[in-house]
Amino acid sequence: MYYSTDIEMNIAQQELTIASKVLEREVTLTLLMPGDNAVAEPLNLLLLNDGQDLEDLKLADTLQNLYDRNCIKPLLTVAIHAGEERIQEYGIAGKPDFKKRGAKADTYTKFIQTELLPFIKEHTGIEHFEVTAFAGFSLGGLSAMDIAWNNPELFDKVGVFSASFWWRSKDLIKGYTDEDRLMHSMLKNTIGKPELKFWLQTGTKDETADRNKNGIIDSIDDTIDIIKELLAKGYQRPADIQYLEVLNGTHNPETWGKAMPKFLQWAFGK
Repeated sequence: MYYSTDIEMNIAQQELTIASKVLEREVTLTLLMPGDNAVAEPLNLLLLNDGQDLEDLKLADTLQNLYDRNCIKPLLTVAIHAGEERIQEYGIAGKPDFKKRGAKADTYTKFIQTELLPFIKEHTGIEHFEVTAFAGFSLGGLSAMDIAWNNPELFDKVGVFSASFWWRSKDLIKGYTDEDRLMHSMLKNTIGKPELKFWLQTGTKDETADRNKNGIIDSIDDTIDIIKELLAKGYQRPADIQYLEVLNGTHNPETWGKAMPKFLQWAFGK
């Protein structure tokens, strides 16, 4: 399937349900893609956690605006709606946090690998996407990072908005140190350097928590420390890593929606 950008690009929205054997539940998907009347460019793919928030993110409007200004290449967005067990399915595969949250993150990873991606290829008839990215917000951002990091053969880029990089193996009151942050440890202990590029966002009002009392909220501290781990691996800024700090940005879809055009142009820009 090929698309041309000489003509007006209208966005078609479709809702589908996939019966997941792995997750033992129905998974709702919202697909946003250019309408059928176009021809000349390969398509790109974006998987998005927390797809139930699409309207609050105003994603369809954002995509339309970027197409109208000829800023991005044609893109299929597959927004995966979270289920009732979001806090168990999102997280880090095989490494629940200190409250045993994220216990089904390995199952969710398997769903993405063995059910969702094959379903998308079958549904669209597209075997190969030019760029494949995975993005998410908060705990969904942690999940997207984990899945992309451990499956670089499936993904090229990852976008995390206010990700829950505080996710930790030890309670703060039980001798916690920064070494107990699960994502940071995973990056540090991975042998080699996955072929990936990273886009990270925080808001200066994401939260008020400040574990180490350094005057910087944890959301920003934890994200900066992720960037430090990536740099230590040999990734470079700005070629491999982009970071956006939104002044007065809060922990909600309104802020993430405002940051979305920057992410989309970074991931799929012309």
